[in-house]
Amino acid sequence: MSEQPIVQLKGLSKTIGSKKIIKNLNLDLYAGQITGFLGPNGAGKTTTIRMMVGLMRPTAGDVLIEGQSIQTHFEDSIQKVGVIVENPEMYKYMTGYKNLLHFSRMHKGITKERIDEVVKQVGMQNRIQEKVGSYSLGMRQRLGLAQALLHNPKFLILDEPTNGLDPAGIREFRLYLQKVARESGVAVFVSSHLLSEIELLCDRIAVIQNGELIDIKNVNELHHSQYFIQAEPLDLASEVLSGIGFSFAASGKGLIVDTEEEHIPGAVSLLVNAGVKIYTVQPHRETLEDQFLEMTGGGQIAEAHTK
Repeated sequence: MSEQPIVQLKGLSKTIGSKKIIKNLNLDLYAGQITGFLGPNGAGKTTTIRMMVGLMRPTAGDVLIEGQSIQTHFEDSIQKVGVIVENPEMYKYMTGYKNLLHFSRMHKGITKERIDEVVKQVGMQNRIQEKVGSYSLGMRQRLGLAQALLHNPKFLILDEPTNGLDPAGIREFRLYLQKVARESGVAVFVSSHLLSEIELLCDRIAVIQNGELIDIKNVNELHHSQYFIQAEPLDLASEVLSGIGFSFAASGKGLIVDTEEEHIPGAVSLLVNAGVKIYTVQPHRETLEDQFLEMTGGGQIAEAHTK
């Protein structure tokens, strides 16, 4: 990962009337890294994205793309941005290639060689000369990704990019997006409600609620080592584990224990020697969904016009 961020949100704020919609957001996005942007409905995700692409002017703060303000250097900054919003609109009566050719004319310096390179990057060589009307939704998403990448953006924004895709299409799109981020060094920013997919796709998660950034975590930090031990009697098991300094929480007929794998055999031996019956020992992982609901207090919907 590059030490210098591609994108910087600096004190980004938005007030409409007397209502503070976005409150002092600070966030850095890096080359080759995919950052998920999560929040309950109405938390301020769409407003933030609009300000990031210059469609809405902040009340305070700024968005810098490679050090340039989106407000004072809009044309230079926006040339470095690619965007996919839900299902990209294409000319269905034209081939995929002609759609890309048509889009390429909106930017300077996009050669036919560049079009061929992007087509190969998203794995569409065998279908690019077919009409878009014959494509599945997953194929249209891949064509949309190719279109967003044509002008070699440094920063790629995706808003609900897998809406409507089946599980196979979601997985396919995820793999291509990870490949693009890694190989092209693009900073990717993804807003989605599919928490299980965000967990698989992203390197980092940023959570917004009521217009405030409440947490930023690397995905590998989400999963600390825990084990579920189904035991009887639980009060005796709790007493034994407390005696050896283990942290744990009751869960149904067992305990969720915070510990590393190498400590499990010793803990089980102590429990058995103390007369505790052990029925199950298995790894336990708290999902992103669990943690998201915990962070947002159940993910309640924020006030209606903080979209």
